[in-house]
Amino acid sequence: MDEEVLDKAVYLYLKKKGFTQTEQIFQQEQQNKNNKNSSSSITATDVSLSDPDLAKQILTFSQSESIPTLYHDGYSKLRSWTYSSLDLYKHELLRVLYPVFIHCFMDLIAKSHLQEARAFFNNFREDHEMMHSRDLTKLEGVLSPSHLEEMEFAHTLRQSKVNIKICQYSYDLLLQYLHKTQSITMLGIINEHIDFQVSPGQPSSISDDAEAFSLVGSGQDAANLINQKEIHWGLLEDSLEDRLDKAGGLLSDSEKTEGEGKEGELDENKKKSTEGGKQGGPLKKLKKDKVVGGAGKAARGEGEKSTAAPRVKPELTLPTILNCSSISHDGSLVAGGFSDSSLKVWDMAKLGRMGSSVLQGENDENTHGSNNGKRSYTLYQGHSGPVYSASFSPFGDFLLSSSSDSTIRLWSTKLNANVVCYKGHNYPVWDVQFSPLGHYFASASHDRTARIWSMDRIQPLRILAGHLSDVDCVQWHMNCNYLATGSSDKTVRLWDVQSGECIRIFIGHRSMILSLAMSPDGRYMASGDEDGSIMMWDVSNGRCVTPLVGHTSCVWSLAFSCEGSLLASGSADSTVKLWDVNTSVKPPKTEDNKSGNTNTNRLRSLKTLTTKSTPVYALRFSRRNLLFGAGALSTNV
Repeated sequence: MDEEVLDKAVYLYLKKKGFTQTEQIFQQEQQNKNNKNSSSSITATDVSLSDPDLAKQILTFSQSESIPTLYHDGYSKLRSWTYSSLDLYKHELLRVLYPVFIHCFMDLIAKSHLQEARAFFNNFREDHEMMHSRDLTKLEGVLSPSHLEEMEFAHTLRQSKVNIKICQYSYDLLLQYLHKTQSITMLGIINEHIDFQVSPGQPSSISDDAEAFSLVGSGQDAANLINQKEIHWGLLEDSLEDRLDKAGGLLSDSEKTEGEGKEGELDENKKKSTEGGKQGGPLKKLKKDKVVGGAGKAARGEGEKSTAAPRVKPELTLPTILNCSSISHDGSLVAGGFSDSSLKVWDMAKLGRMGSSVLQGENDENTHGSNNGKRSYTLYQGHSGPVYSASFSPFGDFLLSSSSDSTIRLWSTKLNANVVCYKGHNYPVWDVQFSPLGHYFASASHDRTARIWSMDRIQPLRILAGHLSDVDCVQWHMNCNYLATGSSDKTVRLWDVQSGECIRIFIGHRSMILSLAMSPDGRYMASGDEDGSIMMWDVSNGRCVTPLVGHTSCVWSLAFSCEGSLLASGSADSTVKLWDVNTSVKPPKTEDNKSGNTNTNRLRSLKTLTTKSTPVYALRFSRRNLLFGAGALSTNV
């Protein structure tokens, strides 16, 4: 070891400890040593170097005495230089101070300079209190070298690097300062614990600081590799929005603008149907709300963002929901339309022989027919969207279904196959109904029209336009000369099938009409809405005979008995109510009018049939006056 270095180390040690007399004696000895002859000098040097371990310990101890000063002075000078930099670069250079500060503190703790570390922390803590107060509170608990390993946060900081975004000019200024001042301690911390992302050009704006400072672990390379994997963002492929975008412009701008204000009011009413409603009903109305909102945006020129979004395939299997049901005229067949675009038909006679156990847990088979003896239903597949309505022909040999894919399909229950696909509507078809004599049928759609079809033609025979919003349900008159339609515009219209003209408008409901029924003699019509109200109308004059109040939620289905004396109503409140029709249609007595008694002009509720937890989707009186009901067991009740 160099003799001059050793002498300097001893001198600094004596001065540091305040050994004044020893320091003077040492200086005097040094002068005497220089005056001695070369031989004695060589001897003294040999003696001093004869113990290298002692010299090494003295030098190390001297250096350890100056370590806290190096950290304190180095950081203080770097801080002063940063705050005095040009405003253009200052906000980027200030990002360097916090990681340097915390690593200076932890290095002092690791080197057992506990008091100096605490003084350093308290002196410069205020600079970082605003941005990193929680981190500083955690570091305040580090009181010994062992805490650096035991405390997870401190250990993570020492094992990780800080990622700082900085421009080329700021980076060059920082390196120039460190080399010019020979701040080896600060340079070592920055090199070991900071990873700079240098960008060309001028500094970024201060508003970009949110992403300019981040803590990265040792697995950053692995994270970068993972982040390179492709992400398929966008809307679901073949969704309702996708089909509407592809259809684009099917309604003129004038039509969209005309109905926009009125449909905005109807949207609020549609939301009410989700409470305690039909399992498929909320889904159906939600779809309609989206369609209405999309039309409004298109009219205002705001629908371009969803159109530009890419389409992706769903990777998760969505639960299958029953949207609708239908019962054949004799009650032997029951059909259900589902959200997975399938249609299932159950033969009640076969179910009776197979037992009730087959009704559950068999939706996982996808083959047609029920010849395998395991599945309790016949599966019909063909639609590309949720099925919203189904209707049996009078003899049960055919079945109609309508879907959100804007098509109507005719199925043969004998062949278990699709016979015809009818295309004409531009938007989802909410309802389809066979005429009482068969062959002809009618459909209702979101495009605000109802259409009349025949089984042997793929194009509609009549287009009934006039409603201001969705046509939600249709019902044939018993003589097949007229067709009733219920709409979201809160009105019911009666149309002449031959001419296609509207001949009656029934006004009185306060919400969208969801169900219709015609009396067997064709004189009266019942209509049910989403608020639970039912109205009996006289078809001849278009007046309301009597309102019916009793249900607490949407009325999904209505049915007259064969002789017309009873009206059955099925609701989302999981009840079926029977009403006495004859009492309401009789003219009031004279004395009742004089006394002001109006109860005689109201339908009398005969009985309320309560299900366990099943919203009633469909009702049907058989020719023998047996009442059949269908619905889905709700697990949310």
